[in-house]
Amino acid sequence: MTATILDGKRIARDVRHDLALLAQDHEQRHGHPAGLAIVRAGDDPASAVYTQSLQRAAQKIGVVATALALPADVDDDGLRSCLEALNADDSVQGILTQLPLPPHLSPATIAQTIDPRKDVDGISLRSAGNLFLKLPSFVPSTCAAVLEILDRCQIPLVSRRAVVVGASNVVGKPLSFLLLHRDATVTTCHIYTRDLAAWTLQADVLVVAAGKAGLITGAMVKPGAVVIDVGINVRDDGSITGDVDFASVVEVAGAITPVPGGVGQLTNLMLLKQTLLARDLWSA
Repeated sequence: MTATILDGKRIARDVRHDLALLAQDHEQRHGHPAGLAIVRAGDDPASAVYTQSLQRAAQKIGVVATALALPADVDDDGLRSCLEALNADDSVQGILTQLPLPPHLSPATIAQTIDPRKDVDGISLRSAGNLFLKLPSFVPSTCAAVLEILDRCQIPLVSRRAVVVGASNVVGKPLSFLLLHRDATVTTCHIYTRDLAAWTLQADVLVVAAGKAGLITGAMVKPGAVVIDVGINVRDDGSITGDVDFASVVEVAGAITPVPGGVGQLTNLMLLKQTLLARDLWSA
């Protein structure tokens, strides 16, 4: 068996087209384009590259993405003041604060300060609580990207066994709840799970977001399973690889996302999608 490749690039093209139409509708209904504020603290080069990438993606579909660069020595009060100003700005539908923050800043400042109605990456206390309670909520963009791939590829979840490897606050935990809300039977594992293969071999849908290159091999995958690789790891030669050993798993799985070219193609777009849907989410 050779798995079907779930091509993130192709899916992203379709999503981009749909979002451009959604952006046009937003501007017609509200009289101005949707606005996303991107807040970053310090001068981390990777963070700057990500900001530029997100701004390019926003421009292509008709969302105004504005970057606010705070100095590296900004304190929690300064970060809080910035977020409060954006909370009060009617031209801003979504706020993204890039992580990780400089070590002297507390992530709790963001979670406690950001207006939940603008928390388009789903990190506020209200977003997390609403997700737990199955209420309308923003969700982390990577989780939204995983669901977008599953939906657009018409992969059923009801009554299927889903295993999530990874328990982070931004992928593993929220994704487990999202799959549970779709009536899958969900098991959450991590890199310290004893006899990990015993669990992954049960999965009809296996999502891997553990941050460890090559963690999942073909011997750990149920024949015909759908495998979603969320991992992004940089090799010594600078190339990118996932958490799944693609070469061995592609011979066993029924479908698989590549790295690169899979989930990562959609994360920015999901952030923009939630920005476009922000007002409708909270007025429903």
